[in-house]
Amino acid sequence: MLLQESDLCAPDAVIFDWDSTLVDNWGAIHIALNVTLKQMGHKTWTECETRQRANSSAKDAFPRLFAEHSDEALQIFYQAFDRFHLDSLKVLEGSKDLIEWFLKNNVYLSIVSNKNGIHLRKEVSKLGWSNCFQSIVGAGDATEDKPSPEPVKLALKNAGLDAKSKVWFVGDTGLDLQCAVLSNCVPILIGGQNVEKSDLEMWPPHSVFQSCEKLYQACRSIS
Repeated sequence: MLLQESDLCAPDAVIFDWDSTLVDNWGAIHIALNVTLKQMGHKTWTECETRQRANSSAKDAFPRLFAEHSDEALQIFYQAFDRFHLDSLKVLEGSKDLIEWFLKNNVYLSIVSNKNGIHLRKEVSKLGWSNCFQSIVGAGDATEDKPSPEPVKLALKNAGLDAKSKVWFVGDTGLDLQCAVLSNCVPILIGGQNVEKSDLEMWPPHSVFQSCEKLYQACRSIS
């Protein structure tokens, strides 16, 4: 259920997912994944299938896909991804305005993504956003990846928050909702067209917005 803007309280910190929340880089992910699937003798996926299935970190997902050949598959994937990911990066509507609004209001900002941490920080740097975030946590940076709370703990390690602090987790998948709930954050869902009904029931979002632009408009009305 979509909650009203008045239900939102100003946060002390905001954690963002990256892909399909602030940016779109699924083109590079899709190409690299299909290169990997093909070389490993698997059937390739449509882009829709990639968007639906590729939410876990590659480190967690590849052993399920490729079993004992997962290390070889990871190497193939990252070699292919390296060639494309910076050129295909696109900023989603309202992302920049939303980030700037939080910075103007002295909100601690972080990113927690299941994209490899090295690639994630390269993409943030490519957009000139590195100084916007006090921490940028990708796959492999914490002891476990999303939906574990561990990357959230790492992201907030130096935030100076206490038990009463309000922390939003803004993402687009059921995995993000699960991570938010397990981390005692306020789950804010962006889009969410591919989120399963079971995830919405088990890990219910506090608020749902069509885009970062819509969330930005709601934030401007927060007192």
